[in-house]
Amino acid sequence: MFEGGAVSDGLRDQWYVVADASDVGEAPRAVTLLGERYVVWRPAGGRVDGPIAAAPDRCPHRHGPLSAGTVADGCLVCPYHGWSFDADGACVLVPSAGAGAPVPPTARLALCPARERYGLVWISPGRPNGEPPTIAQDADPDYRRVTAGIETWHTSATRMTDNFCDVAHFPFVHAGTIGADTDPVVGAVDVEQLDGDFTGYRYVVDVRDERGDIVRQAMSTGFALPFSVRSNTTYESGPRAGQDRVLLLCTTPVDDVSSLFTFVVWRNHDHDLPAEELLAFDRAIGAEDRTMLEQIPGALPLDVTGTVDVRSDRLSVRWRQAFGRLVAPGT
Repeated sequence: MFEGGAVSDGLRDQWYVVADASDVGEAPRAVTLLGERYVVWRPAGGRVDGPIAAAPDRCPHRHGPLSAGTVADGCLVCPYHGWSFDADGACVLVPSAGAGAPVPPTARLALCPARERYGLVWISPGRPNGEPPTIAQDADPDYRRVTAGIETWHTSATRMTDNFCDVAHFPFVHAGTIGADTDPVVGAVDVEQLDGDFTGYRYVVDVRDERGDIVRQAMSTGFALPFSVRSNTTYESGPRAGQDRVLLLCTTPVDDVSSLFTFVVWRNHDHDLPAEELLAFDRAIGAEDRTMLEQIPGALPLDVTGTVDVRSDRLSVRWRQAFGRLVAPGT
């Protein structure tokens, strides 16, 4: 994805999750995205309910790491020479120049678009066309949202997204959680536009729940470029019959061989469960995926001739084709 150190504009002009919103507070925070370092901070005195700002993690003066600095009086302060930058990225103080001295007009930060959505911090290193993907249930008071926190997986973001688009691995990779009794035969995969953001398909599957009971679930799984995957579930049997659940899986490429991962769950049931108890089963499923993926070297070939694909891989093939056009327009 980053061969030769070049990252296409198509890949830069996207939204990526770089931090859990609760982890960005009084101190600036360093993140790495697409092989480059960025700093995220809250200009409003570090208040956890304040806005998010982001920029490349280097001071324009002598390239000191801004993430090692502080936030004071709403400004990001470089730890090297104390230069201070306001919420718009403009340098407002050069201590060595003395009071009232003019600030060089080029002394400003190249701010990145930044958003806080679903308890996550999203940034774009380029010029995004649109906003992070919409989860309609987030605006519905009947649904409770729980965010899982950020992990680093030692695998390619392309491998992860391919895996999350796939159900054929359930009986094998997830034999310890949902998949031990899942039928390995995958029916017809008819890929469609599920809504304004996600492309995917609908299916019905019988899997085990956290209680060990076989539950029939009507599901849809879809992707939003570049690396977001959403699964919607309606329980058709068991004690939750008729209830719904939404799972958003977010993958962010740190570099070619490591990625950030988090997931967010919305449920219109089990509101009284402690958050960690609600997340535990999905964490176990994710750990099974991680164990498998970290054994597979390199990025997933974007050229579909680089792998052998069958009917159950149709959604992944569609994602790879769309992603390939994103990173190499005109192909």
